[in-house]
Amino acid sequence: MTTALAEPVPTNARPQKLLDRLRSIVGDAGLLVEREELLVYECDGYTVEKKCPDVVVFPADTEQVVAIVRACNEFEVPFVPRGAGTSLAGGCLPIGGGVMISLTRMKRIIEVNLRDRYAIVEPGLVNVHLTQHLKGSGYHYAPDPSSQGACTIGGNFATNSGGPHTLKYGVTVNHVLGAEVVLPDGTVAMLGGTVEDVPGYDLTGLFVGSEGTLGICTKVIVRLTRDPAAYRTMLGVFETVGDATRAISEIIGAGIVPAALEMMDQGIVSAVEQAFHFGFPLDAGAVLLIEVDGLEVAVDEEAQRIIALCNQSGAREVRQANTPKERMLLWKCRKQAFGAIGRLSPSYCTQDGVVPRTKLPEILEFITACGQRHGLRIVNVFHAGDGNIHPILLFDERDADQVRRVLLASDEILGKCIDMGGSVTGEHGIGVEKISFMDKLFAPEDLVVMKSIRDCFNPTGRCSPGKMLPTSAGCGNEHLPKVKPGRRAAM
Repeated sequence: MTTALAEPVPTNARPQKLLDRLRSIVGDAGLLVEREELLVYECDGYTVEKKCPDVVVFPADTEQVVAIVRACNEFEVPFVPRGAGTSLAGGCLPIGGGVMISLTRMKRIIEVNLRDRYAIVEPGLVNVHLTQHLKGSGYHYAPDPSSQGACTIGGNFATNSGGPHTLKYGVTVNHVLGAEVVLPDGTVAMLGGTVEDVPGYDLTGLFVGSEGTLGICTKVIVRLTRDPAAYRTMLGVFETVGDATRAISEIIGAGIVPAALEMMDQGIVSAVEQAFHFGFPLDAGAVLLIEVDGLEVAVDEEAQRIIALCNQSGAREVRQANTPKERMLLWKCRKQAFGAIGRLSPSYCTQDGVVPRTKLPEILEFITACGQRHGLRIVNVFHAGDGNIHPILLFDERDADQVRRVLLASDEILGKCIDMGGSVTGEHGIGVEKISFMDKLFAPEDLVVMKSIRDCFNPTGRCSPGKMLPTSAGCGNEHLPKVKPGRRAAM
């Protein structure tokens, strides 16, 4: 049940009337049309696939977004929203060119209501800026992706982002009460509200994670969470990945739900140590970053139980952060691990599979074998507590053969996740990268229902075309431009 898309407008044939209309909406300073300027927007964090938009426009408020969307519809031009561009599945790749709507200027914190525990923010607000704004209030916004210092709330909304603390607190959808959205026809709709359990269908839940295919989010109402009274943050050092994964199973099996339970293998530990000089043991096979939070009287007991379980599982040592500064440094190392990868390779591709926790040793063995089979180095950092793996495939984008091998290895790893009863994404989304897996994850009837829902909101298919769902043209990435050897990946 597919909808024919409007013919994309060639770059060299942009209708001048559309450009004039867009310029009248946002002004000269809110429009990019030159080729060298547009190159910045040819990809997101998934650098394997690239496509330039024909124009990038920067609205400052909802009214301008509405005007832009209506102009695109009038001229039958596709459009795609974009946040900070940190997404890792090509979610904001402008298939067919068209207009890219960058929401980075819409970054206000409109309201903070501590009594009712919510905040209203614009989609371009950087996630960590909300955290900083709330510091000292006794409340925080719980979802904390590893790209928290750069990613936006709107991008988190689009992909239903997770993060280290989602093991206990849940993903983005668990912290969104409502949203204002501009639908693909240019009308404005209000979903949910400032209270829990608004009657009617859960349209807020439907839109969170829809990757911009149902409309453009222009305001988000987020739930605020009370700060824990106390934290205990530990670093378990293990000789092997197997010992570390066994400790993970023991901790969860004992009925303990840490606020976070993260694993980094030797390759990641080496890169992080070079970057931050924390004192990580470079000969360790893996380390676990474990945090418990709650009442002061409870966290010490939980921490001691976790230390005992780690030791029983073969930990060489378990260190504990003794000061807030030490805790923040540990989390800095974890959250900036991806940035440290630049010390290991000029390019990398981060995958986002999910497997049952008990299958972690098996999937890690498969990843190691897969890397050897394709002649690639793969390092691992992931949300171990909920089985969300992030194998990072290192390569040089200038070498077309390495790119080919990375794509083959990625497909094998994600396929294995499905075989183990898991999924191909835990938080990065489908985007353009994983469309070919959708008919392996879902029955044909499921996909028909999903397409019917999308077509209700986006009947012309102009809003974020070519994302998430297979089309009649194919299920894979055959519609995308091929990687151009010789161009260094944006890091």
